Amino acid sequence: MSNDVANSDNANASGVTSAVVERAARLYHGEHTDDALMLGKQCMLDWFGVALAGAKEPLVQMLVAQAEEEGSSAVATVLQRKMRYSARQAALINGAMGHAIDYDDTIVAGLGHMTAAVLPAALAAAETNKKSGARLLAAFVAGYEAAVMVGRFVGMDHYNRGFHGTATIGAFGAASAAGLLMDLEPEALARALGIAGTQAAGLKGQFATMCKPLHAGKASENGLFGAQLARRGFTSRLDILECSQGFAFTQSSGGDTEAALAPASGGAHISENLFKFSAACYGTHGAISAARRLRDEHNLVPDQIRRVVLRVEPGADSMCNIAAPETGLQAKFSLRFNTALALFGEDTSLPSTYTDELTQRADLCSLRDRIAVRPMQRGWPMCLTEVDVELNDGRLLQASCDTGMPATDLVEQGRRLHDKFGVLASDVIGQVRAKQLAEAIDHVDQIPDIRELLEIVR
Repeated sequence: MSNDVANSDNANASGVTSAVVERAARLYHGEHTDDALMLGKQCMLDWFGVALAGAKEPLVQMLVAQAEEEGSSAVATVLQRKMRYSARQAALINGAMGHAIDYDDTIVAGLGHMTAAVLPAALAAAETNKKSGARLLAAFVAGYEAAVMVGRFVGMDHYNRGFHGTATIGAFGAASAAGLLMDLEPEALARALGIAGTQAAGLKGQFATMCKPLHAGKASENGLFGAQLARRGFTSRLDILECSQGFAFTQSSGGDTEAALAPASGGAHISENLFKFSAACYGTHGAISAARRLRDEHNLVPDQIRRVVLRVEPGADSMCNIAAPETGLQAKFSLRFNTALALFGEDTSLPSTYTDELTQRADLCSLRDRIAVRPMQRGWPMCLTEVDVELNDGRLLQASCDTGMPATDLVEQGRRLHDKFGVLASDVIGQVRAKQLAEAIDHVDQIPDIRELLEIVR
């Protein structure tokens, strides 16, 4: 297609893509609630904690080595690195770092981990454009909103086809946040989404490998790159989400415009964000919580247990149902193994729990093999897990947990996140710097230049 034809198409383009751009811009320029900003800060705090904990993971070291081999302009911060990198390299590495231990937040409607995809691009754009903490926070909330609108547009069919929403949908949120921080006008921001959308990829078949956290990094990098090129005048369709052979009609059965444009509960989609308090795939958290409750209420010991049955939503079978994990990373994606951990009383809140050695522990493996997973029919609630524990004496104990409900007490959630952050960050940067970083994030909207915050983590 020639540029003339493309520009002609662009001039007449309208619909979901333009609605995403408009809503993101409104949020960025002030149409947000105090709760949305509080949640934005909580997402930032949680991300910095899990990213610092992931900074020493081998996959991060490989990405850093690759960036240093390539060379770069020293303009953007990578956590726990004294030297600076290009903005794209920083977005890629920080993005992968934040998802490296699979302990970051998630959202059902976004079909993945939106903070891990959006925030690193926003940080790189804010740093290189010398933006304030208030602008960073507003752009992050706006980018999160854009991503969830895209997720609602393509729906579960996108995920069920094997696409990882963190990588695909996250790229649109990253482009939106970065583009707003670059002061792109609506037409240019729509082009940024188009450029990001044509790069969007990421396959669920890569779960339990280094490629899963790479998905978050690539979403962040692709979104930032889309905004950078759009600022230079790079052409793209303005309707990439809804056009024929565009994002929705190639990566799902088509788009649901009504779902995409529906008002967000709580004033912004970030209100639907779900935080993790176990360092494993979110699909295992219902089983962990229900099994732990039964253990505590009945003083269970594993030798009492004849068998366990887990009833889960059908998509869990391809997401977190590794039957006999052999590595700590695989264990994070095993319903059986995580249920066994909970019934043994192991601390799943610590990333250090998930080691290769633990997957070979005889007593854990024995209980793991007495656990059956039953994916239920379509229509089963996305985050509902039912657990039946049959004891040797014939008793049947039952519990269920729906992990799809966001917290309603944001103050209490903030306290729990500060505790989680303290454990993760202090282990890497020490208690003094961890406290300094937490205070900076709590007051990020008062920081005149985001580079002040990033100096703490270099």
